This record gives sequence, structure tokens and C-alpha cells, in this order.
Amino acid sequence: MRPPLRYLVPALALLAGTLAACAELATEPPADGEILDAPFAELSAGELRVFLTGDAEFSRRFAPSTGLGPVFNNASCFSCHSADGRGRSENSLIRFGTADNGFLAHLGGPQIQDRAIAGAIAETVPDGVPLSRRLPPPVFGMGLIEAIPEASILANADPDDANGDGVSGRPNWVSLHEYVPGAARTALGRFGRKAQTATLLEQVVEAYHQDMGITSDFRLTENLNPRAPVSDDLAPDPEIPAATVHAVVHYTRALAPPAPGADTPTRRTGAALFTSVGCAACHTPSFTTGPASLGALAGRKVEAYSDFLLHDMGEELADQRPDGQASGREWRTPPLWGLRLMRRFLDGDAFLMHDGRARSVEAAILLHGGEGQRARAAFTALNPASRRALLDFVESR
Repeated sequence: MRPPLRYLVPALALLAGTLAACAELATEPPADGEILDAPFAELSAGELRVFLTGDAEFSRRFAPSTGLGPVFNNASCFSCHSADGRGRSENSLIRFGTADNGFLAHLGGPQIQDRAIAGAIAETVPDGVPLSRRLPPPVFGMGLIEAIPEASILANADPDDANGDGVSGRPNWVSLHEYVPGAARTALGRFGRKAQTATLLEQVVEAYHQDMGITSDFRLTENLNPRAPVSDDLAPDPEIPAATVHAVVHYTRALAPPAPGADTPTRRTGAALFTSVGCAACHTPSFTTGPASLGALAGRKVEAYSDFLLHDMGEELADQRPDGQASGREWRTPPLWGLRLMRRFLDGDAFLMHDGRARSVEAAILLHGGEGQRARAAFTALNPASRRALLDFVESR
């Protein structure tokens, strides 16, 4: 027996009101441009499947039984790269040594592994050698960086400062590891704080090996503490197959950078000031990719705000620790994309510069020396409103 219509109508009205209220209260997932771990929307179904596999592997936590160690820095990729963005200061890695002595391999170089599994002994910082604390960089957008034509990056190099602007960016030509395919054994460095890594394959293989102590088909020998060696951990080598490495390479290649913030009159003013004070001399606003291993990355605009070249940033930022052809005073221009979302994924904090010492964009600018000194002086000479506009533009990237 159906209820009388006079009861049904109010009930339907109440239900409609409840549903409307729920719709207002229900949360929605953020748009892809608002997160740091979204793939490019144009991936094929097959590419997306591999992406999801790589995502799972990127988040996978290792244990001694699955190959962690014997010495290591962290138990997963995700542990250092917060939501695939930049890391916190406590996740920094310490690199040491000099180029002319093999990075002091007998002391544990090039990187200090400060943790160890049971039965092993973690490495300690040696005395009297150059040390460099390196903040984990963002992971997104690396496929776009990889796809920028070499000639486009080299076109901005000016090692002798021929144009007299005080900026003399130069490339870091680095030796490729033996497992990188191809006849060429040197390549343009694009990744890392000093552009010391040329390929995403090396970036992933060496992170597994150095940061987590995970061997692979590309790195079969365990990374040991040479001053207190343990022959092995608990898992047979290789601890991950080539397929896992390639899935994570694909994952990092296919991560899209987040969208910049909305354009506003203040930010347009800030963008003009960014160029006029000299910031754009190193933080090149954009490139365009060429052919790419992923079709979704070909012919795309890359608004990273970096020239991917080395610059002498002065003594205050110097770590006296070379990498490839980079000196102890030189650093690759860090991309600015993702700054808008940085604090959202770092518990409200900001960690900038190679070691995270700057806690705001303004503090980072005021640390610029060497080739950045002119831009720093021009920034400090701006009136307060102009400073705020420039900072608002940078923080909206």
C-alpha cells in the first residue's frame, strides 16, 4: 500500500534538501593541477597502467627482508619526496669528497648513508672533507626537462659572459654510467642540484642503490660502509628487476607539473619586475620540448623557470664539493614550478635553496651572490609594493 500523496511530497522535499546539503558538505578530489603526483592527461591506457605500477613502486617501503640496506638513508622513494615534491630539511642527503680523489670512496663517498640494518654500521661524516647537504628536489616535470632539446639549453650558455650582464651559465657535461644504452659516454647534465645526472634511468638506479641500498639488474653489487663492511643484507641480489626500475623511470617521466596560480594584475606586474631586475637571466621562463619517448611530452611548453645551467652563486652558498664539471661554487638553476603548492605538502613550511636553509622566497633571493648578486641588489632596491608583487608572482608558480 503506497502512502498518501500528502505524506510523500514532504518526504521527497526533505530528501531533496538533505541531498543538496550533503552535496555542499561532500569533499571533491583536487584537480590535477592542484597536486604534485598527477600524470599527464594525454597518456594512453597502456602508459597509464605502467604509470600506476611505477607509482606503487615509488611508494613501496623496503625492509631488510626485501633488500633494504645494509646501509641506507630512507626506506622508500616517497619518504624523501613529500607527495612527489621537494623534501624537508630532515630528509637531506649529505654528499662529500672531491673530484680528484674518487669522492673518497674509502670513507664511504660520495654519499653518507646514515642508517643501517641490524648487524651493519651506519656511515659517519668524516673529518676534514668538503660536505654538501642536498635537499631532495621535486620529482614532477622531469620528463619535460628530459625532452628539452640539448641545443635549446646550450643556446643560453654564456661561460665567458660575452653579453656583460654578469651571468655566465655553462653546461655540466657528465660521464654516463656503463648501463646507460648508446654509444655516447658523455651527456648534458640536467638533473640534480649541480646538473650532475644526465638521464632519468641513472637518477632512479642510483637513488635505489645509494638512498635505499637496493640492488637492481643495473647495480648488482651492494653499497657497503667501507669502514665497517657487512657482506650483504637478507635478500638475494638483484633485489629489484629491471622492470621495476623502468616502471619508476616511466612514473617520474610521466608526472605532470602542477598548474601555476591564476593570473592577476599584481602578478603581471611581478612578472615584468622578475625580468627587469635580472631574475630571468638564469630562471628562463620557458622552453619547448622536442621529440619525446612519451608522445604526450612532445612539443609542449615547459614553464619551469630554469635554464638548467651551472652558475657561480658566491661564497655564502658554496659547498666546495664538485660534481662532474661543476665547481664547489656552482649550482644548477632550480626550477620554480610548484612553489605555489610547496607549503601545502610540507605542513605549512618552506625549504628553499640546495640545503633548505631559506624558509621563504624572499630569504632565498637575499642569499643570491656571485652571478645572482646584481639581481639581488636590484630586488632590494625595489619599493615595498614592487617587492611584494615580484614575490607574489614567484610564489604563484
